[in-house]
Amino acid sequence: MIGIVDYGAGNLRSVQKALEAIGERAVVSGETRALDGCDKLILPGVGSFGAGMAELCARGLDTYVKERVRDTKLLGICLGMQFLLEKSFEDGEYAGLGLVKGQVVRFCEGKIPQIGWNEVHDLKTPLFDGIAEGTRFYFVHSYRADCADRFACAKTEYFVEYPSAVYSGNAYGVQFHPEKSGEAGLRLLKNFCAM
Repeated sequence: MIGIVDYGAGNLRSVQKALEAIGERAVVSGETRALDGCDKLILPGVGSFGAGMAELCARGLDTYVKERVRDTKLLGICLGMQFLLEKSFEDGEYAGLGLVKGQVVRFCEGKIPQIGWNEVHDLKTPLFDGIAEGTRFYFVHSYRADCADRFACAKTEYFVEYPSAVYSGNAYGVQFHPEKSGEAGLRLLKNFCAM
């Protein structure tokens, strides 16, 4: 069973449907009791960092996720990936979960938000097994991860090269939306579920 963490923001149903499409059972819940029985967790997200973290903290899910990631694989998607980092500078400065060393910064170049398909390269970790260098995924974001190369398991170029997927220990995150990225996105979700 895959637990999709519900903190009141995010495209929860589309993530659940994508998991069901690859034959996985998934529960959407903000109740820790329901998430306790899950083998893996997914932290999706859309919207602003500060508001999203405030909701996560208000429900006690920040502490819960940090405790569970000690022995449970976690996948952050889009804003959920940004939550994994130490802090964000979106409309101020906000603390993140601190599971991956680094910060979230605004694109200074190009038209933002970046919306559409873009390539990923320098692929590492089993998250990208069977996914070719240069595969395109669907992105929608104005802020990006800024972290050391050792925490990047994929990179993307949008005027600058940046980590489009990060990892540390049991915590993994992707800036793009696998649930909106066709076969490649489903393959990535399948890889996560198999880890």
